[in-house]
Amino acid sequence: MNHLKRLPKHIGIIPDGNRRWALKKGFEKQDGYKFGIQPGFDLYNLCLKLGIEEMTFYGFTSDNTKRPSLQTKAFQKACVDAVECLANRDADLLVVGNTESPLFPKELLPYTKRTRFGKGLMKVNFLVNYDWNWDLNYSKKNSDVNINDNLIEGIASFDISRIDLIIRWGGRCRLSGFLPIQSIYADFYILDEMWPDYTIEQVYKALEWYQDQDVTLGG
Repeated sequence: MNHLKRLPKHIGIIPDGNRRWALKKGFEKQDGYKFGIQPGFDLYNLCLKLGIEEMTFYGFTSDNTKRPSLQTKAFQKACVDAVECLANRDADLLVVGNTESPLFPKELLPYTKRTRFGKGLMKVNFLVNYDWNWDLNYSKKNSDVNINDNLIEGIASFDISRIDLIIRWGGRCRLSGFLPIQSIYADFYILDEMWPDYTIEQVYKALEWYQDQDVTLGG
């Protein structure tokens, strides 16, 4: 990858396809989530090697919690397990999501303020029980937030920077409410492969494609 002249500073990850993958492999739908943890760390290691400064993973949304309880419990556990594994790595972790909901994993409450693990070599953001409407209306529910006529200062995810490239696994061509403010100028790359079938080559394809994208940000 030495020929890459342009790397995104911040990559957003939508790790979709866990349930479809599980069914194809003969598992129950909820079993797919646990197979999505290791790919996340494989991707983290790759981005660290490449010098990516920030990553944001889509854990689960408040809409996802409408699924059957077995599935909800499974992706909640997968998120907690992933964070506990990350604690042994070098990262500045921030978990963003509606903590007032009983569906937010209480184990992750300490990380709703950015927490340094090890050398903190890369910012890692994790969206857990996330809802875009909750994010954008955060200041209205918190009177102590002073936005000074700047919308970004008042959203719940204010400490997450603008995203350069979003990669979505699973073939779906939609953002699904993924950080609407930070995604405003992001390039969006779709992979047909399901997230548990992650390979490094898939990311390389996205980065190769990214080389030729417009960088004017609308200018």
